[in-house]
This record gives sequence, C-alpha cells and structure tokens, in this order.
Amino acid sequence: MSSPSPVQIREANAHLAALYGRVTNLEQKLEDAEKTVREQAESLIRKDEQLRATTQEITETKDREISFLHEKLCHSEESIHRLNQTIKEKDSLIGQLQHRCQLLDNICKSRPLLDSMLAQIAEAERMGPVSDLGKLTTNNSLTDGESNCSPSCLSNHKDFSLSEDDSDDQELDGVVFGTTV
Repeated sequence: MSSPSPVQIREANAHLAALYGRVTNLEQKLEDAEKTVREQAESLIRKDEQLRATTQEITETKDREISFLHEKLCHSEESIHRLNQTIKEKDSLIGQLQHRCQLLDNICKSRPLLDSMLAQIAEAERMGPVSDLGKLTTNNSLTDGESNCSPSCLSNHKDFSLSEDDSDDQELDGVVFGTTV
C-alpha cells in the first residue's frame, strides 16, 4: 500500500481535529447536563424532605386537633347527659308542683263554703249546750225532717261529697267541699 499524500494527511488531521473538538464539545455538554441533572436531583431531594417534614407536621397537628375535638365531644356528651338528667328532675318537680297548685286552686274555690261553715260552727259553739231537749216543739227545724244535715239532703247538694273519690281529677264547676284528715 502506498502511503497517504500530504494533502490526505492534512485533511485527515483536520478531520481528526474537528472530530476531537466535536467530542470535547459533546463531553462538555454532557458534563453540563449531568451537573444540571445532579442539581435538579438534589433540589428534588430537598423539596421531598421539606414536603415530608411539612406532611409530618400537618399529620401531627391533625392528630392533636382530632384528639382535642374528641375530648371536647366527650365533655359535651357528658354535659348533655347531665342536662337531660336535670330536665327530667325539673319535669318531675313541675308535675308535683302542678298537682299541688291544682289542690290549692280547689282549696281556694272551697274557701267561701268553708268560711261559712266555720262561722256557723262558731255561732253554734257560742250558743252553748242545749239544756232540755224536751222543750223543742214540732215547729223546730231540727225535728221537722227539713234539716240540711240529713243524708238525703247532703247527697243531693252539689257542693258536698261524702267521699274523697268524688272530686279526684275532675274539673270543678263550683265550690267543692271534701273531708280531709
């Protein structure tokens, strides 16, 4: 084989120099790209660590808030239970007081009749004992069968009751008289 001519050698050297320059240029670009990728990877790692820390902090805050709200809910449920118990007690007391109020209303409605009876009893006591029953005449109201104290007259009177059952839980139209011990 023949040896290459000086022109060919120069062309080959120029081609090699251009190729070497191109390789050097590509190596520099590769190095720059690798540096950029490394920087981006490091940046992503830092951001990932920051996001994990933020996520952990948010999770801890959420857990604390859930715990606080759960405790508050328990306290609220206890308060509701106590208030419901108080309401039941107050309702029971209201029922008792309403019954007593009804009794007092009935007593107040009966008061005029009671006052009248007490006045008549006081008058009878002032009169004193009867000295002789034989002196009573047939015109006396106590012996003529028209007495207001006879059982037949009392059972027809709307304001008098022989038993307490007659007036239990009824709406009273007039004055009610009952016996109490």
